[in-house]
Amino acid sequence: MNIRFLKYSIVFIIPMVAYFSISSSGWWTFSTVILVYALLPLLEFLFKPNEKNLDKAEEELVAEDRVYDYLLYLVVPVQFALLYYFVSVIGTIDSTGLELAGRIFSMGITCGALGINVAHELGHRKGKFEQFLAKALLLTSLYMHFNIEHNRGHHKNVSTHKDPSSARRGEWVHFFWIRSMVMGYISSWKIEAARLKKMSVGVISLQNEMLKFQIIQLAFIAAIYWSFGLISMLCFIAAALIGIIQLETVNYIEHYGLSRIQKDSGQYERVQPWHSWNSNHTLGRLFLFELSRHSDHHFLASKKYQILQHHDQSPQMPTGYPGMMLLSLVPPLWFAIMHNRIANISEIEV
Repeated sequence: MNIRFLKYSIVFIIPMVAYFSISSSGWWTFSTVILVYALLPLLEFLFKPNEKNLDKAEEELVAEDRVYDYLLYLVVPVQFALLYYFVSVIGTIDSTGLELAGRIFSMGITCGALGINVAHELGHRKGKFEQFLAKALLLTSLYMHFNIEHNRGHHKNVSTHKDPSSARRGEWVHFFWIRSMVMGYISSWKIEAARLKKMSVGVISLQNEMLKFQIIQLAFIAAIYWSFGLISMLCFIAAALIGIIQLETVNYIEHYGLSRIQKDSGQYERVQPWHSWNSNHTLGRLFLFELSRHSDHHFLASKKYQILQHHDQSPQMPTGYPGMMLLSLVPPLWFAIMHNRIANISEIEV
């Protein structure tokens, strides 16, 4: 009996702790923040990364095991249940400014770690059901256009100046947030407009996914307002923004300072494992459904999370994602560490 999948169930600790944070008072409301941005970075700093890959037989077995998909599906009702609890209580309980911040950050962390991250994995699947689940999860962070820009824009243009989500050497993460959010949103409209043009369909059409996304998101916000009031609506928007900022910080660390070579023809070289920063730190891999094995994900985007591999050629982060995200918030320290690593990346023969 295969029980490998059980290790990924660790991700459900996050919504459990978030529920505790939202329902608690005082400093306990920051329990989720402490878990994700204090305890996890500390543990990942102390333990060595695991570079081991599955062998061929194991990979074939695991790739076909549907239980790994069911874990992703389970995230959807869990995320919506937590969000319902959040909006239903946040406007009714007395909160100090500190407690309100702790509760909003706790919900925001789940919007990023569960909502957007699992939507990212499901968004790479071809099935209509999984595409629907991906968009539903993105709705909880008001970032539904990510499904368009990431799959049809980012994966095509990654590690080039055409990609809003690839951070440039010397770029501060705080400015990157703005550039990536604004230009990614604009890019999504352009990508969708180009698709409709090929179909001889106008932009003002219900076939325009970007238009549908805006209507759905506005209706969702309005539903929260009418059902739970202004405070709940504003707190939800704040939590969604925190989820978005987490995503964009992850985007920042995943491709910082790495570039693909542009050929004489104007085309860029094929995406290779050395065009993404990688992390094999075990806890981060499990809590994020292997997102941190990002080099292999970009090398073959259709690969399911449970069979992503380590590549010796991929540049390695000094620690896991939570720690790298914190490090990026201090640009001088980030530059000092990462620029040295970029300089030491060996030239790879293509």
